Parts: sequence; C-alpha cells; structure tokens
Amino acid sequence: MIIIADSGSTKCDWALIDEKGARIDNFQTMGLNPYFHSPEVIEKAIKDNAPFYALADQIKHIFFYGAGSSTAEMHAIMRAGLERVFKHAEILVEHDQLGSAMAVYDGEPCIACILGTGSNSCFFDGTNVWEEVPSLAFILGDEASGGYFGKILLQEYFYKKLPADLHAAFEEKYAPSKDEIINKIYREPNANVYLASFMKFIGEHRDHPHVKAWVKKGMLHFIDIHVKCFKNYAEVPVHFVGSIGHYFHDCLQAAADEAGIRLGKVIRKPIDGLVDYHVKYKLPALVSN
Repeated sequence: MIIIADSGSTKCDWALIDEKGARIDNFQTMGLNPYFHSPEVIEKAIKDNAPFYALADQIKHIFFYGAGSSTAEMHAIMRAGLERVFKHAEILVEHDQLGSAMAVYDGEPCIACILGTGSNSCFFDGTNVWEEVPSLAFILGDEASGGYFGKILLQEYFYKKLPADLHAAFEEKYAPSKDEIINKIYREPNANVYLASFMKFIGEHRDHPHVKAWVKKGMLHFIDIHVKCFKNYAEVPVHFVGSIGHYFHDCLQAAADEAGIRLGKVIRKPIDGLVDYHVKYKLPALVSN
C-alpha cells in the first residue's frame, strides 16, 4: 500500500491507496512540522491514531509533503520520525509547497500559493517547482495567512483599534489578557498555530466591513510580494490552496481583480488533487519499477 500525505502546521491529511490508485482509506493527525516537532513527536502523533498505526507494516511507499520540510536538514528530521513507524516503507519527504502545486496542476504552468496557517508561493511547470522570494515564516512573513490575520486581530484589540462591536465580541469570547497572549506566543511551542486559531473568530465576523477590509488588504499584500515577484504573473493562472483562500474567496477574488491576476483554482485541502496527480504522473513509474 501507498501513503500520500499533506501536512500543514495544524493538520496532516493521509490518503491510503493501492498500487492501482484506488483510495482505500483516509486518516488525519496533528500537523507535523520539523521546525517545531522532533522525530519522537512525529512518531507519537501517528501512533496516537490507532487505526492508522495498525496498518504501518503494510505500507511500502510514502510520499510526504509538509510545512517546514524545505531543507535537507528538515527532510532528515521528518524522515527519521516516519521511519520510526513505517519500518518497511520507501519514504520521500518534500515541502508542502510542491504538494500544493501538484494538487492544483491542470496541465498548464502556474503559480501555486498556500494560504493556511502559514503562506508561500511557487511556480510549477508540471515537473519542477521554484521560488522567486522565500517564505519568512510567521514572525517575518506569512502574509495573508491565519497566523498573519490572528496577529492583526490581537494588535487591533490591544491597541484599541477594533470597532466597538468587534472589540466587545472578542472580549466576551476570549477575555484575553496581555500576559496570557505574550506567554502563548513567546514562551510556548507552536505560536503560529495559536495565532491562526483566532481565524475562527475572524470567520464568524467575515461579513463585517472592518474584517473584509483588512482581509482584502492582507491578500493584496501577499499578491504584491509572492505573486508579482514572478515576471509572467499576469500570463498564467494563480491557484490557491488552504482554508484562508477558501473561506474568504470573495476577498481573494476582489484582491485578484484589483491586482490584475488570473485567479485559478481555490481549494481548501490539497490531498484529493495530490492523490490525483500521483495516480496520473507518479504511480505508473512506481508500479513499473
């Protein structure tokens, strides 16, 4: 059996298929990011899903695409965790950027973007993927991501820049203290996931003019940095993967129209498209070997 996995920083989707490409089952674990998680944590996350772990010895190939898996060092951490569980599998670890590009590919070169807990972009020609500017993660970058908007929400709350109705609603729901927030962000692990957790509140108020205005502004900021960096950005489709683009599709479309880009696919989860890509392009070579 074969596993194809897509992991953001919050959740990881695992698709189990046979050598003919038939979908057997789906599993989900916490997001696995080697910047934040050791091999031991990766191992435990998988073993905590008992039905999934029960199949470990039957897995022969793993294609894992994950947030943070962007360098040889990070690949090694991720692979070490997977090898603790899948002892008989041949394991390929790649960045979630490549996985997302594969998921939206429809035969035409494109720019593929991720707007989830974090954000990034790449150009994909169907085989090769490359960046023009790097992702700088949640402190320096991640424009228009869940972490980015969560940070703006907290800033505007504590700086008393939120409209009165939003301020009251946020205070009633969370009753946050500055010390608690600072501790969560600067002293506890997974600060990016914590910041992105406030997207639930933002989503509940997605139709508020103030929210719509800074979501669109954030998306324009992302497009300016991570899309317009490609010289041919106006000539190819620009696809988006992730919950932010999915749930704020209207803001994304408005930003795309204003920026003069051709908005392509906007999908919440890449796993289905990722499976389709592997069945079409990867599986024939794998089976023939």
